[in-house]
Amino acid sequence: MNQFLIADDHPLFREALKGALQNQFEGLDVIESENFEQTLERLSENDDLDLLLLDLHMPGNGDLYGLIRIREDHPSLPIVVVSGSEDLNTISKVMGYGAMGFIPKASSSQDIVTALLQVLEGETWLPSDIKEKIKDLDGEERQLAQQVASLTPQQYKVLQYLHEGLLNKQIAYELNISEATVKAHITAIFRKLGVYNRTQAVLIASKLQLEPIEAAK
Repeated sequence: MNQFLIADDHPLFREALKGALQNQFEGLDVIESENFEQTLERLSENDDLDLLLLDLHMPGNGDLYGLIRIREDHPSLPIVVVSGSEDLNTISKVMGYGAMGFIPKASSSQDIVTALLQVLEGETWLPSDIKEKIKDLDGEERQLAQQVASLTPQQYKVLQYLHEGLLNKQIAYELNISEATVKAHITAIFRKLGVYNRTQAVLIASKLQLEPIEAAK
């Protein structure tokens, strides 16, 4: 019996995907989550998961951060990204950062099942028309993934707010923490990313941003 985790913020999509998979995988146990924090909780509660189906734009995911963080914390868990976007740059990064498959949300139920069966066998899967078009990550991008993986979820939230141009007191208000805690987070972020100022940190954050959510849904 397989156990899958579907991490997506759209209940109707989760329900449809769950139904399609349970029709194809006998005795399948499906766990669900609707944001990044809940996904981390589900992962910590279920150490025998066979597969994670991950939506990149799920709340709290921070685009590529969620994938990088989960890959770091659960190196043996097969992760398949399910997305409404078919942007080649996004797919290249997703595969380079550790996903074993990328399934467009427009895929048929049969294609999804075929993809997951292949991943469960230890192989990677991409749509045939995309497979030859994606690019390998360069050394700088791989190093970036390692650095970002060292950030805690709270530190990554602070980095996102820095990217949005918020001041320390504004970040403190948004996260309901003290300015001193914000400063401590920023110091840790600079150290882990190997940068010395906000501008350099913001440039790194920009590299993890994908296309606007509206374009991917």
